[in-house]
Amino acid sequence: MNLAQRRISTGVALIALALLFIALVVLTGGLFRGARIDLTQNRLYTLTDGTRAILGKIDEPVNLTFYYSDTAARDLPQLRTYATRVRELLEEMAARSGGKLQLAVVDPQPFSEDEDRATAMGLQAVPLGNTGDSLFFGLAGSNAVGQEAAIPFFQPDKEAFLEYDVAKLVSSLAQDARPVVGLMTTLAMGRGFDPSAGRPTQGWVIESEMRNLFDVRHVEPTARSIDTDIKALVVVHPRHLSPDTLYAIDQFVLRGGHLLAFVDPNAEQQPPGASADPTQAAFEDKSSDLPELFKAWGVAYDPGRVVLDAQRALEIQTQQGAPPVRHLAVLGLTRDDANPDDVVSAQLGTINVSSAGSFALADGATVALEPLLQTSASAALVDAERVRLLPDPDQLRADFNPTGERYALAVRLVGSLPSAFPQRSGDGHLSESSEPANVILVADTDILGDRLWAQVQQFFGQRVVNAFASNGDFVINAIDNLIGSGDLIAVRTRAGSSRPFTTVEALRVEADARFRAKEQELQARLQQTEDKLTALQQARPDGGALALNPEQQEELLRFQDEKLRIRKDLRQVRRQLDEDIQVLGRKLKLLNIAGMPLLLTLGALAVGGWRTRRRRRAAP
Repeated sequence: MNLAQRRISTGVALIALALLFIALVVLTGGLFRGARIDLTQNRLYTLTDGTRAILGKIDEPVNLTFYYSDTAARDLPQLRTYATRVRELLEEMAARSGGKLQLAVVDPQPFSEDEDRATAMGLQAVPLGNTGDSLFFGLAGSNAVGQEAAIPFFQPDKEAFLEYDVAKLVSSLAQDARPVVGLMTTLAMGRGFDPSAGRPTQGWVIESEMRNLFDVRHVEPTARSIDTDIKALVVVHPRHLSPDTLYAIDQFVLRGGHLLAFVDPNAEQQPPGASADPTQAAFEDKSSDLPELFKAWGVAYDPGRVVLDAQRALEIQTQQGAPPVRHLAVLGLTRDDANPDDVVSAQLGTINVSSAGSFALADGATVALEPLLQTSASAALVDAERVRLLPDPDQLRADFNPTGERYALAVRLVGSLPSAFPQRSGDGHLSESSEPANVILVADTDILGDRLWAQVQQFFGQRVVNAFASNGDFVINAIDNLIGSGDLIAVRTRAGSSRPFTTVEALRVEADARFRAKEQELQARLQQTEDKLTALQQARPDGGALALNPEQQEELLRFQDEKLRIRKDLRQVRRQLDEDIQVLGRKLKLLNIAGMPLLLTLGALAVGGWRTRRRRRAAP
């Protein structure tokens, strides 16, 4: 074979290989279309079973529009990374919906129709510094009947709830109407009229927030039945409910209704009676309870006992001009006190409660009681009357003895429940729950009041709410969770996509510890020198002179030299911190840049050596 024929055969072979490669790409693309492998540690791109079930139950198409100002976020690398995470989740959900979830991604430019549509859908534009640019980073959805829902802004610090929030939005659009929530309360939570001021009242912020999100239907405390279309019943401060009303709540829960109940050993929001003597208002009973239901369900709750907590006590000002004091019954619960595995309580900030009670399982209970909010271990129970009648909160510390137990202030009750009225009968009567019940109980009603979590102001005639605690988020999360389907309730918190540099942080913490030790050493030596200088000055016969004697001057020079030396050590510690981190960075770069090519080279050499030995063995 001559050179020309050899070139032709080589070209034909290359063309055949190229065609074969294209054919393999097309074939694998068709055979494995939609196949995905999630190799991340926390399975970030694998949807939960609850989300998959929600997507599988969509009957009519749902349109989602992801508004993200990619151009405006060009200088925000962390936000761009999270935006990629959001977009990939939305694309995964659309791919798993069987075509029922239509996704569009829009970069709304300033003064464009896309920006107007985003604003009309309820998305929030966040201004970026002094540049005049605005950032849109939210999701708008609509269904075939014209219903709309939106996530105004994806907050990166709530990444753990990303899948839950999107699944909740899709679930709400897959329904024909907003879910009905019943509200039974003996407190004046809604709008009303203040006769003393002669003007209408706006009501509590939490009540208006509920009406903005749900179809809230008022249920009288004397009701003898609960409508079947109510998906969740919110009971606030139930006082002196009749047996018929308690029976109505009992049967509502047993037939599958979801209950969110707020009871309280000392409801500070309860107004005094119309004919009550103002001087006797403190002696009025302000407790609430569901005794028959709690007893039947195996819940231990004492309406006469209030929880005190020295570690979570907040400072309050009892009198104008007086210094604030820590009130052991007014608590600021932190994330450490919330259940991180429950979507209702996880990833929330501070939750403030006041003179709250506690829940526990009674002896012989057959249900599961999962704490959502609980105290620290520096807590104890006292009589509610003592808290209500005590003029000075500081006196609560007099005989306060923490028990070391953490008391549950809010719980989720899960399991099969018996009826609290087994003696009753009739059409539709249930002696036990038809399915595992899902009930949330909170031992405080003041958690709902504005004073513990929301500041309301008037701005150009508009009511502006500034939330300084997460009480409202906790309540809305609870209602959202209860009214959702079992699929939505099953969508739990997910781990974040960010991976902390634990080794780097360990190096930084170690260096900071050394820095603080040196700093404390410097401060101690400084104090010792100043004390010695003062003693020398006082020992002089002409005390008070401004001139320093030779001994003082020598001591001062010695201190200055020592101070310079310690400052040099501090700078060396900081340089060592940077040097340790840089060395680690160089090692990682070497591993990533040179490690893989080196492994491939060694592998190629090994394969080549194996083939050479094989040919030698096969040779005659």
